[in-house]
Amino acid sequence: MTRQRENYREDVAGRANVEDTPELLAYYDELERFDAGALWTVANKIEPWEPQSTSKPVIWRYADLRAHVLRSVDLVTPEKAGRRVIYLNNPGRQDVSAAVGWLYSGLQVMHPGEVASAHRHSATAVRFIIEGRGAYTVVDGHKMTLGANDFVLTPNGTWHEHGVAEDGSPCIWQDGLDIPLMNALEANFYEVHPDLNQAVAHPVDDMTKTWGNAGLLPSGGDWDKAYSPMYKYEWAPTYDALQKYAAVTDGSPFDGVMMEYVNPHSGGPVTQTMGASMQMLRPGERTKAHRHTGSYLYHVTKGAGHSIINGTRFDWKEHDIFCVPSWAWHEHANASDREDACLFCLNDLPVMRSLGIYREQAFGENGGHQPV
Repeated sequence: MTRQRENYREDVAGRANVEDTPELLAYYDELERFDAGALWTVANKIEPWEPQSTSKPVIWRYADLRAHVLRSVDLVTPEKAGRRVIYLNNPGRQDVSAAVGWLYSGLQVMHPGEVASAHRHSATAVRFIIEGRGAYTVVDGHKMTLGANDFVLTPNGTWHEHGVAEDGSPCIWQDGLDIPLMNALEANFYEVHPDLNQAVAHPVDDMTKTWGNAGLLPSGGDWDKAYSPMYKYEWAPTYDALQKYAAVTDGSPFDGVMMEYVNPHSGGPVTQTMGASMQMLRPGERTKAHRHTGSYLYHVTKGAGHSIINGTRFDWKEHDIFCVPSWAWHEHANASDREDACLFCLNDLPVMRSLGIYREQAFGENGGHQPV
């Protein structure tokens, strides 16, 4: 069906330019009796001219949330709560408890000596470590020690559990999952480990030591999963890579110096549904505005600055989290003339790209800045 804009001037309900005569209204009522309807009454709503995200640009300030996250330790235990998490709720996505688009996120806290029971589910999960010492994750028998700004995978279908060593300190990390997508596909399963905890069957940090060696792969290394075998991506080599790349590139006019976390075995995204990147804004750098399909959830890893999203300015600093809805204009700026700023980003670009629906557009003829 070809729709011409001049002939389909929809009202607030998304209806086409068809007059509601008594005969038509009666016709619609008859169709409802058979659980059916006339497409022209909803055509522009279900097939908009361009993406119309219900998600709102939001910033969650770590200084506001941290005390509330820590207070939950005194109110509930991991055993009773399952997971002690304060989730991020986008005002436009409250019906599915999403931070943006089909991405869920929350802040989880654990104290020294605590261990959460092992489980697995259809949803893929990632963790970005914010603060604390002694945290660890076990994924299918592989134990990983975790430090600040490390990025960790718990892919769909894998047994996983988290804990903090007895001699550690309170730890907080950001969770990111594709739960809303799995629920939208009506394909979500959840299962608790029969023993509640799993045995560590491999040397500690073996996956990072095997697969994370500066472009070198293990001879004869065999991996048949669609997700990355490198369950943990450490901060120190990530930041080092950004610095090295920044020394030899002008970077993107829209994203600065940006590098994607990848599956070292395939070169593709770390998981099938969620991708991740780390970008650096050099001292004084301000990017140009663009927009694209796909939802972005940013975590300020280092520095301070601001982003302009659909004409609204959001000032951010270390560990603040903010989102950019799909097809929203956005640009970023580093507030410092001396230090760089780094932004971790969780996104759904693997889905956009695999379905062939990724699209990007610069603001203005050659890219520019939005009015605020």
